[in-house]
Amino acid sequence: MHVPPFDVDQVLAALTLEEKASMLSGVDDWFTQTIDRPGLPAAVPAIEVGDGPHGLRKETGVDMVWVPATGFPTASAMGASWDRDLMRRVGAAIGEEARAEGVQVVLGPGVNMKRSPLCGRNFEYFSEDPLHSGELGAAYVDGVQSTGVGTSLKHFAANNQEIERTRISVVADERTLRETYLSAFERVVRRAEPWTVMCSYNRLFGVHASQNHWLLTEVLRDDWGYQGAVVSDWNAVHDRVAALRAGLDLEMPGTGGQTDAEVVAAVRDGSLAESVVDAAARRVLTLVARAYPGAELVDGPVMSLGHSAGDRLTPEQLALLRADEHHALAREAAAGCITLLRNENAPGSAAPTLPLAETGGAIAVIGAFAEHARIQGGGSSGVDPTRIDVPLEEIRNIAGQRIVSAPGYVYATKNAYQDDNLAILAAHGISHDEDKPKVARRSATLAKELQLAEAVQHAGRGPLSETAERLIAEAVAVAEQAESIVVFAGLPLSYEQEANDRDSLALPADQLALLAGLADVRERTGASITVVLSNGSPVSMDPWHDRVDAIVEAWLSGQGTGHAVADVLFGRTNPSGKLAETFPLAVEDTPGFPNWLGERGTVLYGEGVFIGYRWYDALHRAVRYPFGHGLSYTTFSYRDLDLAVIDADTGRVRVSCTIVNDGDRAGDEIVQLYVGDPDAEVQRPVRELRGFEKVRIEPGASVRVDFELENRDFAYWDSAAERPDGKRGLWRREGGEFRIEVGSSSQDIRLATAIELPDDPRIPALIRDADLIDIAASRFVDGHAG
Repeated sequence: MHVPPFDVDQVLAALTLEEKASMLSGVDDWFTQTIDRPGLPAAVPAIEVGDGPHGLRKETGVDMVWVPATGFPTASAMGASWDRDLMRRVGAAIGEEARAEGVQVVLGPGVNMKRSPLCGRNFEYFSEDPLHSGELGAAYVDGVQSTGVGTSLKHFAANNQEIERTRISVVADERTLRETYLSAFERVVRRAEPWTVMCSYNRLFGVHASQNHWLLTEVLRDDWGYQGAVVSDWNAVHDRVAALRAGLDLEMPGTGGQTDAEVVAAVRDGSLAESVVDAAARRVLTLVARAYPGAELVDGPVMSLGHSAGDRLTPEQLALLRADEHHALAREAAAGCITLLRNENAPGSAAPTLPLAETGGAIAVIGAFAEHARIQGGGSSGVDPTRIDVPLEEIRNIAGQRIVSAPGYVYATKNAYQDDNLAILAAHGISHDEDKPKVARRSATLAKELQLAEAVQHAGRGPLSETAERLIAEAVAVAEQAESIVVFAGLPLSYEQEANDRDSLALPADQLALLAGLADVRERTGASITVVLSNGSPVSMDPWHDRVDAIVEAWLSGQGTGHAVADVLFGRTNPSGKLAETFPLAVEDTPGFPNWLGERGTVLYGEGVFIGYRWYDALHRAVRYPFGHGLSYTTFSYRDLDLAVIDADTGRVRVSCTIVNDGDRAGDEIVQLYVGDPDAEVQRPVRELRGFEKVRIEPGASVRVDFELENRDFAYWDSAAERPDGKRGLWRREGGEFRIEVGSSSQDIRLATAIELPDDPRIPALIRDADLIDIAASRFVDGHAG
């Protein structure tokens, strides 16, 4: 089947009210409506959407069975790459696979902020910083859409927890929203123009995002100038007519015509203007027209060769998918994400633990994740990968017969995107049906599979089962033979998945006991210990951190993770990732901890703009590893900071510095630019990321890095200011001294200076807090209360 191009305005003018209304909801879970009848200038084809964001999930019609596609690193891993070009190339590969499999819109990227590391879906998001997330998100959109496939920027907005996500109401002041929770969306919308924006499930100020006019129209369309279609998250619409008035164009999935009829009835009785329907229908038609700019094969070349649910792709289909090239890219992306957190000297040695030597004594590879690689999280983002590089096999490919191994802890999988939670529970000695009321926090409100995940999290707190103790004893015995121990640890998939959150930052109890036993071996034998972590969000590292020599954060790095990890361990790849989120010492230290999930349907973002490193810096609170941290097998020095004001009135400033590779290996350094405003009228963070560049530098060479700051980089959202159009709130650059810092992390500042800038002359003068105090309040100023 081929689809000819069509003129949106001509088709819209020929549609009946009923047909226009039908365009505003899906025909089922994954397709929009088709309209084809005599008298239309052209038929309107359906488009298919597919879940993302770290690979394509094309449905087969069978639950939890998908058409295979390349599984790339998740967003939390790609965030650690800080690599716009790499993200753009991964996005382009995902777009190519979507075209090959006949999908017109990929549902991604997600750019929500990481308010807490406990959010179960954090692996789908890039960062705790809005500039960082916006830059990577825009690169993703650019890449996918360069192939003629659309994206869906999600989840708009303030969707920062999974528990109670469909009903929780976020309470936050507008400055917090504009600076922190909306800023990444704005950057992607303005720079990359995603074809669609997906609204979130939660409420904002008591109003569901799907029917929040302030969010979908005043901010997204009026302030940011967005022209694309707004689509609902699945089943996020509660009142179709109210959502349409608010600016939501496409409801997904379809409702069998029920809400279409509600829209028609509202127009007929005069409660909804037909012009609102026309505007939404035009945006959906425009989306369809963008997906089919010319004659295109609807099903995609891969699917045209035939595929049934559960089939693996044939060699011919894999070639059409460019599976080999994309697997190589998945390996490259995984390598670019891996973050070396710790690399102390090996016991009795003057040299760092990593990289390991390719020849020598025995290396014990311990941990079930070495054989069953954690490549992704759970939920709608799951990908059935075309293949998986197994870490243990890849390590053996380098080190050969030196490798001895043991699983070390309980783990079982069904496939690459599902744990076998019943088997895991059985190994922990738990009968779920009998113990469910004891082990699940919220069993009554969770689907069956999520109840099992809750139970696995509970079992992970201990006490240890006989099976767990046996696996630990076996692993310790294997490690006694080795001169180096590599432990694959992390979080089971059930800890990190959609619709649920973690209840702790700790690793499972059996892994903690395993690490303790191996640390004892280290003290007896002098063997070094390297821990390779597989997780989509920070974990706490007490009490084992100081008893190991090296820590490699491998994230959930997709189907190429095994090859990438092996290359990093043996020095074939120089690690270059840096944290895009802070690793705290304890969950109690994290922003918003006392009211993390809220209560009685409401969550208060009382920490304001202070999330992530902004929080820890403001409170002078120690962390395990700061935002931006990551080690290399070489060292870099920073020199010759230069600053030039291009235009003081518009706030344009150029910052430059030189980075030198002082070591004997080529490496990538991620140079970070921060700005601070210590004397503002409002309370501002100590520093805020305002630019970053990833640069490749050969041994002994240097690179000059340039940044250009704009007015917005010095500004805060002034909610009290009045705009010329009468609305309140604008971006204000308040004149004074700004601190400019360049560093290797948020707590490793290498170069710093200060600059004076005037008030922005293009906006109304600042109204200071003292002038906002009304007459009634002034009675208390002099101590007269009555």
